[in-house]
Amino acid sequence: MSGRATTGDEAEIDAVVERFFRAFDNTGGAAPDLDSLRELFVANALVSKNVGGDPEFSGVEAFIEPRRALLTDGTLVDFRERELRARTDFAGAIAQRLCLYEKSGILAGRPFRTRGVKTLQFVRTPLGWRIAAVAWDDERDGFAIDLSRFAPE
Repeated sequence: MSGRATTGDEAEIDAVVERFFRAFDNTGGAAPDLDSLRELFVANALVSKNVGGDPEFSGVEAFIEPRRALLTDGTLVDFRERELRARTDFAGAIAQRLCLYEKSGILAGRPFRTRGVKTLQFVRTPLGWRIAAVAWDDERDGFAIDLSRFAPE
C-alpha cells in the first residue's frame, strides 16, 4: 500500500473521525460521549491544541476530563463540531488526515461559530485504524484557513 488505501481503509478512517467529532456533541441537552474517545486513540496518543498563544499538549485522559467538565457543567451548551472538508493521505500502515471543521455553541451565555483545522495521525493496529495524534488551530485575526488545501464540500 504505497500511498493508496483501500475503500475499506478510507471508510474506517471516515467512521473514526465522525465518532471523534460526535463525542463532544451536547446539543439539545444530550450528554457528550467523551468516554468513547478512549476506543479511538492508541495508548500514549498526543493531543495538541495550538490556538494562538502557547501550545497545549496532553494525553487522552488529560484531554477528556477538562472537556467533560466544560460540556456538562453548563459552561458550554448546544456544542457541536463537524467536519466540513478533508483530505486523507495513506502510506502503508499510517495515514494523515487534514480536515476543515466547524464548531458552534453557547459558551458562558454567548453564542459562537468558528472554523478550524485539525490534523489527525493514524496507525493501523490489530483492532483497526486508531488515532496516534491530533492537533488543531482555529481561525482568528491573523489566521485565515486556505480552503484550496481541502477537497470541495
